[in-house]
Amino acid sequence: MLLIPAIDLKDGRCVRLRQGDMDAVTVFSDDPAAMANQWLDQGAERLHLVDLNGAFAGKPVNREAIEAIIEAVDGDAPVQIGGGIRDLDTIEAYLDLGIQYVIIGTAAVKNPGFLRDACTAFPGHIIVGLDARDGKVATDGWSKLSRHDVVDLAQKFADYGCESIIYTDIGRDGMLSGVNIPATLALAQAVNIPVIASGGVSSIDDIKALCAVADEGIEGVILGRSIYEGTVDFQAAQRYVDAL
Repeated sequence: MLLIPAIDLKDGRCVRLRQGDMDAVTVFSDDPAAMANQWLDQGAERLHLVDLNGAFAGKPVNREAIEAIIEAVDGDAPVQIGGGIRDLDTIEAYLDLGIQYVIIGTAAVKNPGFLRDACTAFPGHIIVGLDARDGKVATDGWSKLSRHDVVDLAQKFADYGCESIIYTDIGRDGMLSGVNIPATLALAQAVNIPVIASGGVSSIDDIKALCAVADEGIEGVILGRSIYEGTVDFQAAQRYVDAL
């Protein structure tokens, strides 16, 4: 089970949002690169970056902060990034920068052909991000709810050759209300590629519950507000999964 600290970037700073609301923001650090090093020092084996401004702008915005993080990580752990990725040139630029995985969310839902092309051009490097509320996929920084069923889309995208799926229950993200284990498990059982859980982790119990069903295809979990506000001790959680 990968425990993946999230570094969400807004205006060059490390922040967390509640349910994707850009106005409900908490700033945790003015130095995202130092934050990346903190999580690596505590044993993180992968980092999750989100260009929040980019997600709304439809193009990368926090390039300077992202470059600083990649320089700080210096290849010690794979980095995945999402937010505002709408074309193959952006993917190529991120991979050239040293990022291992690029996450396509809104663009995958609106333009499945782009996702297919990305998986073909950059095999092994494309993760699809599916953000859902009540089983329906949301787009545009979670501001729009589509009619697409999350399981149906996941199965289609898995056939394209995606590396994995990040599944976020947006009703729980940033709320410390607990992971939606049943929905995450159902999605993992419905596809033949790994699923990474996201949204709502509130305590070590959520991580233990995910570990208990990891062999169903759940590869990891993204940790955000819980590790920044201390409801999860990242180092202790990492020791727990290492001992399994």
